[in-house]
Amino acid sequence: MKYAHLARLTVFSYEHEDSEPILNAFLDFFPFNLEENKVELKKRTAAGFNEKNITIFEATIEKNSLISKFLENLFKKLDESQKNMILEQAESRLDANLDFFLRFGKDEWLNGRKLLLTDSGNCFHLKISMAAFPKKREIALNLVSNLISNKNFNKN
Repeated sequence: MKYAHLARLTVFSYEHEDSEPILNAFLDFFPFNLEENKVELKKRTAAGFNEKNITIFEATIEKNSLISKFLENLFKKLDESQKNMILEQAESRLDANLDFFLRFGKDEWLNGRKLLLTDSGNCFHLKISMAAFPKKREIALNLVSNLISNKNFNKN
């Protein structure tokens, strides 16, 4: 089953942080090698508050088989309470374009590879463009529910 047209992961590395561990943590989200699978790792710099530089790491997956591997890997790492929270908040996490957004705490992933949902900006941002056909909100929400409850994604 096709759940999404694309999945995009982004993280910021602030000037005072060592970007190497952040990049390694970013790459650990993917159960495959980005370069070998022709997924571009984008790295750009932007000016943040007080003219401090921010490095932005971003990867967008568009190939269906890679999206499935990525999502399966992601949801295997979430505990039941995190999955339930996503389901409870699904309506507010889905925008008008049927893009579904999740944020995972950066410190928790960096220091223990634990996925913990957060509302803070110091996080890994995930955008999932839901493959709803026809393009309707209720179908996208059903896809999210199916994705999270899929037995293939719940093996721990």
